[in-house]
Amino acid sequence: MIDLSAYQSKYSCARIERVGGVLEVTLHTDGGPLILTETMHSELPLLFADIGNDPETKVVILTGTGDVFCTEMSASDWDFTTPAGWNRTYLEGRRLIQNLLDIHVPMIAAVNGPARVHAEIMALCDIVLVSETADFQDIAHFGDWKVVPGDGSHLVWPLLLGPNRGKYFLMTQQRISAKEAVDLGVAGEVLAPDDLMPRARELAAFFAERSHATLRNTRVALNLMIRTMMQDSLSHGLALEGYSVIDNALQIQSDAASEGE
Repeated sequence: MIDLSAYQSKYSCARIERVGGVLEVTLHTDGGPLILTETMHSELPLLFADIGNDPETKVVILTGTGDVFCTEMSASDWDFTTPAGWNRTYLEGRRLIQNLLDIHVPMIAAVNGPARVHAEIMALCDIVLVSETADFQDIAHFGDWKVVPGDGSHLVWPLLLGPNRGKYFLMTQQRISAKEAVDLGVAGEVLAPDDLMPRARELAAFFAERSHATLRNTRVALNLMIRTMMQDSLSHGLALEGYSVIDNALQIQSDAASEGE
């Protein structure tokens, strides 16, 4: 078990506050909207593990900063060309999803704006509230980066959208608006930007009236299926993604060498 003071200021990608058992986690990069960097990718699994090990939290609200949740990725500090480099990414990617699902209290996602990189993090929360300005997309895999969407996206989106619609979403970079997200079952409510956090806090306070046992076991019960899917298939998906990432990186190196001749 861990106390809030041990991790509240530990992570560069998150501002953390707790009031009345409700833990608010605001993800950011240097105080602005979240960017997928190597540092963020290494911190999130540890952050989720700490949250899951804090017995005083009854509900978690997860949100972003400003008018964007996450739409950018920085590849400059990643090692995608060696087995050791991908092994680190593989371990972090697996633990990120597993530790998120191992938070045994209800999680409310307050999607403050476009979520186009690691949108599945928000979709894996129990209650998903979206700002009218938000949308969902996967740009970091099959589309822009031309790699396998195997980091859990291959399981989350076909589960939420249905097999064929999920594959279409991942392979065409389809963008789902806030209203469409509710219509398709990805989110529960669309709210004006100024109403997003008040509604999240309202629901969190309502949930927090229940006992720790009820809250923790509800989270476990309602996520048994997705936890089993991740246990069975997340590692396989990440391995397939790693193969395509390294193959692409080596091809880029080969093309650059050919141009230099």
